[in-house]
Amino acid sequence: MTRTTAIVVTYQSADVVGRCLDACIAAGIDAIVVDNASRDGSAGEAAKRNVRVIANKENRGFASAVNQGVAEASTEFILLLNPDAVIVTGIGLLEAACRRPGIAAAAGKLVDEDGRWQRGFSIRRFPTAAALCFEVLGINRLWPSNPANLRYRYLDRDENNAGPVEQPAGAFLLVRRDNWNSVGGMDERFYPVWFEDVDFCKRLVESGHGIEYVPAAVATHKGAHSANQLGTSDRQRLWYGSLLRYAALHLPRRTQALVAGAVAVGGVSRLVMGICKTVSLEPAAVYGKVIRLALHSLCLGSGGTAELIRQKK
Repeated sequence: MTRTTAIVVTYQSADVVGRCLDACIAAGIDAIVVDNASRDGSAGEAAKRNVRVIANKENRGFASAVNQGVAEASTEFILLLNPDAVIVTGIGLLEAACRRPGIAAAAGKLVDEDGRWQRGFSIRRFPTAAALCFEVLGINRLWPSNPANLRYRYLDRDENNAGPVEQPAGAFLLVRRDNWNSVGGMDERFYPVWFEDVDFCKRLVESGHGIEYVPAAVATHKGAHSANQLGTSDRQRLWYGSLLRYAALHLPRRTQALVAGAVAVGGVSRLVMGICKTVSLEPAAVYGKVIRLALHSLCLGSGGTAELIRQKK
């Protein structure tokens, strides 16, 4: 009897989900695929593998789709697995880690298709106000080794150093079902994607549970598969909106305001540089929405941000 069910959320994933599911089947892992109204045959591609498929008629977002899948699973462990991730080593070591006292979740090592560790993405610490401000102001790109970014992205950690971790990516993360239930699963207000896994790990750790990094468990990961399906305007608005929601939920009001202010300043800078570079007003449309999100976050907190990021325009 299988102990783990993989929850695979698809959106325009027909070109990658087959390899993901084939690896699950080879490893003896049950899988439930939740498709968020894909138009490319993702649900049909998954159904060829005789796994359970839940086909949503609309894009309910990643967090909601994961919760749907988990509600249908009855196993001891839940494996969050992106459709562009392919398990290489099996998950026995992750299951063993989660059986240790006090451990609620375990993450493996994510590598690219050339076998290189996805440093800075595979595992991270929880973002501080400084790390988020540096991110939205572009400082992390210009000075990636700055202390805030070094700490945030675990750039000071060896890829094979197993042990406690704060926030692994939700692309390859095993969670005990009882601990999943104890914190209420994923927050569906993060819509449609981004920061929902950070928020989940934050609540898991704050409830007194540990998360382990197990680098001997490996999966290849293409990365940014579903996000690349979004247009530039939507991608910017939704990413910043989820970042602001996380800050509003988990940072003190004063530092949340600093992050929102940094988003606004960074948005103005990108707007001006974009207009100069493209000689068009398109950047104004894109970053005008981002600046609006930041100002609403300053005035209304997480409630105002949640309302805005669900707007289609």
